[in-house]
Amino acid sequence: MADGYTKFEVVITAIIQKDGKYLITRRSASKKRFPSMWTVPGGHLEPADFMGYPKETEHYWYNVLEKALAREIEEEVGLTIGNVQYVTSLATEHKDGAASIVISCLADYVSGEVRLQEGETDKAEWVALAEAKNYELLDGIYDELAMAEALRTGKRSEWKRAAA
Repeated sequence: MADGYTKFEVVITAIIQKDGKYLITRRSASKKRFPSMWTVPGGHLEPADFMGYPKETEHYWYNVLEKALAREIEEEVGLTIGNVQYVTSLATEHKDGAASIVISCLADYVSGEVRLQEGETDKAEWVALAEAKNYELLDGIYDELAMAEALRTGKRSEWKRAAA
C-alpha cells in the first residue's frame, strides 16, 4: 500500500464481570506502551490461535476471537471466562508508528483466582463502575466499562464518552 500501513496488530480485551464488578489490571511499569496505567486484560491475536487446529468447516475456523481471548485471559490473569459478547472496537497508531486494532468484549467470570502474569501486570482489582473512576485508566476504558454495564442490562450502544 502506498500509505505504508499494510500491517497492524490485532488485540482482544475482556471486560470480565463478576458479581456486578469488573476486573481491571495495572500494566507493569516496564511496559513500553502505557506503563503503570490501569486497563482490562487481553492480548494479541496470533495465527497460532487457529492455524494448526482442525477447521470447523472445510475452509474456516470459527470462534477464533473467543478462543484467543480465553487463552489470553488464562495466561494474563489465570481466570476462565465464558459468554463472550462484543462491546466495541478501536484503532490507534502508537508513538512507535505501529498500528493496532483492539476488539473489546464483555465476558462472564467462570472460575479461577486472579494470578498475574509477571512482566505484564503488577496489580488487579475488582471494581464497580463508579469505583473505576478512582483509577488512572487508559483513555476510553471507563467509557468501555460504562458500555459493558449498559450491555449487561440489554442496552447496546456505540462508543461515546460516558458521563463522569
